Amino acid sequence: MTVIAEYHDELRPLMFSIAYRMLGSVAEAEDVVQEALLKMTRAASDGVEPDNLDAWATTVTTRLAIDTLRSARVRRESYVGEWLPEPLRTTVGHDDDPAHRVEVDDSISTAMLVLMETLTPHERAVFILREALGYDYADIAAVVEQSETTCRQHFSRARKHLEAGRSRFRASTSRRDELAAAFLAVVQGGRAEELERLLADDVVFWADGGGKAPAATHPLHGPVAVARFIAGLVRRGGPLGFRLEPTILNGEPGLLTTSPSGDLLGALTVSFDEEGRVVGLRNQINPDKLQHLGQVGDLRTLMQGAG
Repeated sequence: MTVIAEYHDELRPLMFSIAYRMLGSVAEAEDVVQEALLKMTRAASDGVEPDNLDAWATTVTTRLAIDTLRSARVRRESYVGEWLPEPLRTTVGHDDDPAHRVEVDDSISTAMLVLMETLTPHERAVFILREALGYDYADIAAVVEQSETTCRQHFSRARKHLEAGRSRFRASTSRRDELAAAFLAVVQGGRAEELERLLADDVVFWADGGGKAPAATHPLHGPVAVARFIAGLVRRGGPLGFRLEPTILNGEPGLLTTSPSGDLLGALTVSFDEEGRVVGLRNQINPDKLQHLGQVGDLRTLMQGAG
């Protein structure tokens, strides 16, 4: 048995947390982790004996994730509609795979993963290693095979860019749950006027159907448009028996939409401002991006059946 086989289960959560932050995709992150483990196993079989397994796993995973992100960017250029990351359920006790348990911070939020799509692969890697893992620049330079000066520049550019777009409000757990409960109650009521009062003036609604589920092709802006759209969804989904289940997705309040049979149809994350108003809603309904959360239903067929 190689040292990698012995510590396989202990290494996977660290490796997944890096790959997921780099790619915003559970499926792609799992592929990177598997490839990294195979690469490390072969190296160990050939006599490689690293001084620090975590550092080795971080290095191999990060380098593979950089390469994967480059090819993923090419595919995403032809993506149908809005691209959103695959949601990760971060409620304690609700993830069947221990390898998906990641430390929750700003870099794991859906909004931040979307923002990080605008960074270069190396900028993203340096930002994650520095911000999420606390690596010093000397170690980061060794991982990404660039100079410390270049890594400092990558981090500075990344942080400046992300700070311009990131939310500066992070509610306490109790406040977050309170806001989420109030939002759910109003959504279930289906009244656009009441919902509109909970939305910030600059609220935006994004939906990712990937061409495989009915979704708004462009973001919706403003409380009136967003409130009417959500109220319309509730009116259509109610008679079909759709249910909303509150949860935590990527460290943020979320709602899972399920069919009467319990199949998952969508995963919505909700972001609030410091006044408790909703500023962002990101609805993932691409069935390919929900598979890791459970059995997925056919939203398009269900909606068509309703006429």
